[in-house]
Amino acid sequence: MKAKYLIAGALAALMLSGAAQAHRQWMLPSSTTLSGTDSWVTVDAAVSNDLFYFEHFPMRTDGIAVTEPDGTTGKIENAATGKYRSTFDVHLTKPGTYRIANVSTMVMGSYTLNGKQERLPRGTTKATLAQAIPAGATNVQTAEASNRNEIFVTLGAPTTTIFKPTGTGIELVPVTHPNDLVSGETATFQFLLDGKPAADLKVTVIPGGIRYRDALGQMDLVTDKDGKLAVKWGAPGMYWLNASTGGGREGGPGGPGAQGGKPEGAPPAPPAGPPQKRASYITTLEVLAP
Repeated sequence: MKAKYLIAGALAALMLSGAAQAHRQWMLPSSTTLSGTDSWVTVDAAVSNDLFYFEHFPMRTDGIAVTEPDGTTGKIENAATGKYRSTFDVHLTKPGTYRIANVSTMVMGSYTLNGKQERLPRGTTKATLAQAIPAGATNVQTAEASNRNEIFVTLGAPTTTIFKPTGTGIELVPVTHPNDLVSGETATFQFLLDGKPAADLKVTVIPGGIRYRDALGQMDLVTDKDGKLAVKWGAPGMYWLNASTGGGREGGPGGPGAQGGKPEGAPPAPPAGPPQKRASYITTLEVLAP
């Protein structure tokens, strides 16, 4: 009986671990290409295991910003947050391409106080860093974590004004416009990291609807020396694209020079060296039929 409970507990732990690894943040627009001179788009925003299906928890909307085709700042309207998703509207009144984005830059790191190593509180920013480090702390080590989740919506003909890089984190610079994607064709994107071409960046592309099929359909791609990659689109529909870099610590687990796991039963090793700078990028792309 004891063995039975041990096996059940191990299986449950594995299931929870797999679910945690599969959680994906996303925004899903009701449409990405619209016509006319006055239109609305509704956006769902959530974090879930199955892409574009509401079953985990909502994404907050207070950090979402809208950039209009001429570079001016727009706004979201009618925002609401429920149990499993958030939703909001964007009013499109200018021709061209809009960016709807949730961008954040946080500070991670650690310090030593009274001989004990402590980590910075989650959500620390440059503005709150001084208050997050107590008096008397030594060996302070910090690094930035930049996160960008954005979608693009076009009213009329596509434009490119909003794609001017900010120089922070991972950014997409279209060679092929993200609102001009067609099934069976190949699109080319360039990625920048802190304003420079992001060479050897790992990019994942997954078609939506994974809840209703056995195969994930994931594409694992890597950018070239200029930060560019080509994506050959399959069936029409919505696709989730994610790129990330960093994680771990210099010389420690997940960082350059990592040598694998520790001996069984050994105590957890303290972080080795400062944390690496991290950056992540997420977008949802609509691929149309020919």
